[in-house]
Amino acid sequence: MTFFSDDFIGNSNQKHISDAQNEYDALGAKLSANNIDIDSITEQAENFKVAVPSWGVGTGGTRFARFPGISEPRNIFEKLEDCSVINKLVRSTPGVSPHFPWDKVDDFSELSKFAKNLDLHFDAVNSNTFQDQNGQNLSYKYGSLANINKAVRDMAVEHNIDCIEYGKAINSKSITVWVGDGSNHPGACNFTGQLENYLDSTKQIYTALPDDWTMSIEHKMFEPSFYSTVIQDWGTNVLCAMELGEKCRSLVDLGHHAPNVNIEMIVARLIQFKKLAGFHFNDSKYGDDDLDSGSINPFQLFLIFNELIDAEYRKAEKFDPIYMLDQSHNVTDPIESLMNSAIEVQRAYVLALLIDRKALGSYQQENDVIMAHNTIKAAYNSDVSSILAMARLKSGGAIDPIATYREAKYKQTIESDRPASGAAGSGIV
Repeated sequence: MTFFSDDFIGNSNQKHISDAQNEYDALGAKLSANNIDIDSITEQAENFKVAVPSWGVGTGGTRFARFPGISEPRNIFEKLEDCSVINKLVRSTPGVSPHFPWDKVDDFSELSKFAKNLDLHFDAVNSNTFQDQNGQNLSYKYGSLANINKAVRDMAVEHNIDCIEYGKAINSKSITVWVGDGSNHPGACNFTGQLENYLDSTKQIYTALPDDWTMSIEHKMFEPSFYSTVIQDWGTNVLCAMELGEKCRSLVDLGHHAPNVNIEMIVARLIQFKKLAGFHFNDSKYGDDDLDSGSINPFQLFLIFNELIDAEYRKAEKFDPIYMLDQSHNVTDPIESLMNSAIEVQRAYVLALLIDRKALGSYQQENDVIMAHNTIKAAYNSDVSSILAMARLKSGGAIDPIATYREAKYKQTIESDRPASGAAGSGIV
């Protein structure tokens, strides 16, 4: 790929480097007064990584319509090219999470080499039993891993085991299993029997895991099953993870909760019981909106990272969460949205690093509510944009990723190479 060479990014950075350095120095002096070394924080920011979803670089859609943009990626190779653009500019997204069968190829060694040549690697693999595929003999219309029909359950189990094999071929170490099983009418299913079917199926998938693999399971409050969902909340999620075994943990998707639920406390509970798998980052206003991370409630995102940094600070046992974006971009350029989101997740991480943990713990012990609250708000109200910019600059990325991306006219230039296919590049209709 000839786009975004070091020279191109360097020339773009020249327009911003003076202001960025001045802002960084000013913030460094301010932090130094509070005994915080800005260079140490910047180094931690450089080391922070969040994976992007392969499907995220395609335009999403709603129940009503889909409005594709130009140069939509048509296969996993073109998706990786777009993912590479994101990582070249923000430098925090070298991992890509693929989704099967959308991203299935005939030669996985070729795919691995292609990704490596773009300085990318593969993160957790994802299975798909929430929609029927071409040529599929049986249907997931009434569920997959929890279906009343054992033949359908067996088909779903086989697909997940296939995904593990695909993952082994591309050096992944984890599979994420989400199902939309449930019901839309009272009386349509037996709640207990459905969960028993789910556990029987997932135990077979768990047994197929290599020794060095982990399995993440997700909960979702509703959609596509609106009356009941088989794994409807974090409680059922963690109970199933405990039932399945040590290598299975609970994944937290920020959109999979009712409005105003205390997600940061859920995170703390999962950490405490050594069952936090990681995150699918996005944002929401009403439900599972899959909006850009940090676009609606950045304070909530910060509070989640407060718990994560607290776990690091305490050296919590078996704490090694995976971080991934999981969004649907219906009216924006997916590349721009994913760059913004990666930066916002990194921002929340850096802000949480600024919390004075010793002071916070002391105020909590003294029941000094106002000062405890003000301690975390002081960190949250800090502007760490210059730290993020300097972390990107030191890593070879862009000080202003959106401006650099637009300057290159990437999608306009490759439009003739990617004619519109009419299909959803993300796999979502």
